[in-house]
Amino acid sequence: MLLSVSCQSDNFLSSSFLQSSNPSFISLKRTKKSFQNIYNKPQSISLSISCSSLKIVRSPSLDKHVVKQNKIRFVQKLKTLLLSKPKHFLPIHILAKCRAYLCIHKPRSILSMIYRYPTIFELFTIPMPPTPFNATKSGYQLCVRLTPAAKSLAMQELKLKSAMSGFLANKLQKLLMLSSHRRLLLSKIVHLGPHLGLSPNFRSRLCNDHPDKFKIVGTSYGMALELVHWDPELAVPLKSPPVNRGLIVDRPLRFKQLNLRKGLNLKRRHRDFLMKFNELPDICPYNTSLDDFPKSSLEAEKRACGVVREVLGMMVEKRTLIDHLTHFRKEFGLPNKLRAMIVRHPELFYVSLKGMRDSVFLVEGFDDKGVLLEKDESLVIRDQLMALVAEGKRIRREKRKARINGTILDDCDNNDNVEVEDGDYDDGDYDDGFENLFDSEDSDLEYDFHDDDNESSMLYANGGNAVFWTGDDNGDSEPW
Repeated sequence: MLLSVSCQSDNFLSSSFLQSSNPSFISLKRTKKSFQNIYNKPQSISLSISCSSLKIVRSPSLDKHVVKQNKIRFVQKLKTLLLSKPKHFLPIHILAKCRAYLCIHKPRSILSMIYRYPTIFELFTIPMPPTPFNATKSGYQLCVRLTPAAKSLAMQELKLKSAMSGFLANKLQKLLMLSSHRRLLLSKIVHLGPHLGLSPNFRSRLCNDHPDKFKIVGTSYGMALELVHWDPELAVPLKSPPVNRGLIVDRPLRFKQLNLRKGLNLKRRHRDFLMKFNELPDICPYNTSLDDFPKSSLEAEKRACGVVREVLGMMVEKRTLIDHLTHFRKEFGLPNKLRAMIVRHPELFYVSLKGMRDSVFLVEGFDDKGVLLEKDESLVIRDQLMALVAEGKRIRREKRKARINGTILDDCDNNDNVEVEDGDYDDGDYDDGFENLFDSEDSDLEYDFHDDDNESSMLYANGGNAVFWTGDDNGDSEPW
């Protein structure tokens, strides 16, 4: 033992002497080490990949869904706001207090936005209500309401969601089954409500109509929805989509391949990581929790991807905002760097950068052309609403051409010039500059339809004592 130590010390002294006496020895030693690294390179693949260097490849076929929704965001918000009132109309001076909710910032005029959609909204006047402030004055105030065609579509949507009550209740039940404590705050479910297809009054109607599935309980953080019955038939994860590789003979492939969308090229290290990830056995997100796996393990990421996949599968358009998913990190056991995980798996999800906030799509829910494979019935009504908006654009375009040509228009057409700012008549196929303006779809307004022929003869809300959205102008303020 002592001999070996002395030999090693002699070798060390001799090597140190050579390094000090011959500088070329250093370069020779480094060259030898470089050759050793090439031939003795370890073959193990690192299972950790950093998303900092990953680049999101745009998909125009999927981005068009976000652009299409953004073009009618103002219409959806104002329609929900009007339907929340018993008489389904609002005075303009009251509506001016809802700028934060409508995401209309000064100096843009609300009237100029209403004039953009003549087939959806119409203006009318009602007498000024007698109050101590104007008891000796008489006058009229301008109000806005839905057109008969738009109101008919709203009633169809309400009837459809009432008929789908059981189906929507199953969605809420599955969300509760995914949560760790089988409980979710109602204030958080509101964020996912429009994307799940829930009606604005789901808290007072849907949650109370199914006591066998869930119930509303009070917590220190607010009212929450708690699971009552675990349904094993609903605790079934989505099946993996069939892969059509276009082979003439159905036989196993010689080399492993990833099912990626067209135009997506990944680096070798990223491909190896995804192949190792897909080789792991499937993990059911309903029967497992975050505590069942190490925090930074690949199995924990497999389960987190399964949870996000299940949530996106419940959405009407198989997409939602990433910010909405981050609200449920603790409840669903998702990682803190949720966006990084989603970007790391382009074979499952697609992140769209359109709009003010990023959206995430479930890739398997769309074909190669970006068309939904399973279209929800409520999307048919939205398409009809889009057709009404397109008709209004055509009407305004014809009015503008007639005005340029000097054609005399009716008195009702002359109001297109009221409070319209420069550039408001740029009608280039919906490209009116507002597709990125409205950054929130959150709304929780209760509305009820009452047929009343004299709905325009009375004022529901007075501007002096009405309380509306007066918070910060971030588009996320909740109604009263």
